[in-house]
Amino acid sequence: MAELTAELQEKVQKLSMIEQQMTSFLSQKQTFQAQLMEIDSALEALEKTDKAYRIIGNVMVASDKPALKVDLMHKRETAELRLKSLENQEEKLRSKATELQNEVFNRMQKKQ
Repeated sequence: MAELTAELQEKVQKLSMIEQQMTSFLSQKQTFQAQLMEIDSALEALEKTDKAYRIIGNVMVASDKPALKVDLMHKRETAELRLKSLENQEEKLRSKATELQNEVFNRMQKKQ
């Protein structure tokens, strides 16, 4: 009976770790989503202007509009890929968490 309890405790600890990872993923996802919104806003503003500027440190420097647009598109693509990767990892964790929750629940039901 003690082994079963230790096994259940281990599974509950794994669930807790998964929950912490999910929280971390959520934070990272929010960061990438904010980056995407900023990039989209910059691209939209870039379309409405004749002159383009890039901020380097504390200085705003005139920049080539087409080159800046390409740079922003690359940054957008990278952020989208990272976001997709996080979503895939999150889905795998969610699936694992559901599986562990079901195992713990079933074992606790059998124990009663």
